[in-house]
Order: sequence, then C-alpha cells, then structure tokens
Amino acid sequence: MSLLVGGIVSAIIGLISLIFWWDDFMTIIRGAFPIFLLLGGALAVYVGIDEMQEKIREERQKQDEKLGKAKEEIETVKAQAERYKEELEKLKAKAENSQKTEN
Repeated sequence: MSLLVGGIVSAIIGLISLIFWWDDFMTIIRGAFPIFLLLGGALAVYVGIDEMQEKIREERQKQDEKLGKAKEEIETVKAQAERYKEELEKLKAKAENSQKTEN
C-alpha cells in the first residue's frame, strides 16, 4: 500500500515539476534527441548485419544439405553401376561359354 501511495505522490510531483520547468525539460530533450537517433541507427545497423550473417549461414547450411544429398545419390548410382558391370561381366562370360559349347 505504501508503495502505491509513494508512486502516486512521485507522479504528481513529477507532473508539477514538468509544468514549472518545461523549458529546461525541452532543452534536455533537444540535447538527447540526436544521441537517441545515433544510438538507434547504430543498433539498426548492428541488427541488419547480424540478420545478413544469419541468412548467409542458413544458405550455407542448405547448400551443405544439398551437397550431402547429392553425394548420397552419387554413391547410390556408383553402387548400382558396379552391380550392372558385374551383371554385364556375368552375361558376357555366359555368352562366351554358350558360344564355345555350340562350336
């Protein structure tokens, strides 16, 4: 309860002082405005750079995933080609054997 009363009293005193010292308050605001713009701009630049780096990281990760998939497909195709070669060799050997037996 005392915190609520203290807050109300502080708000009233702050409002009264703001009315009496309006010119001083505006001087402080005018002095702080460029600083706030400078700090806000620096923060926006930092966040923009960080966002660009994050996009680059995501793109790199997507490319790595695509590369991994491509490597897996290449290995699958190589294994399949090996099986076809073995099968072709067997068929050639079989054809040679059948030609020898016919002659």
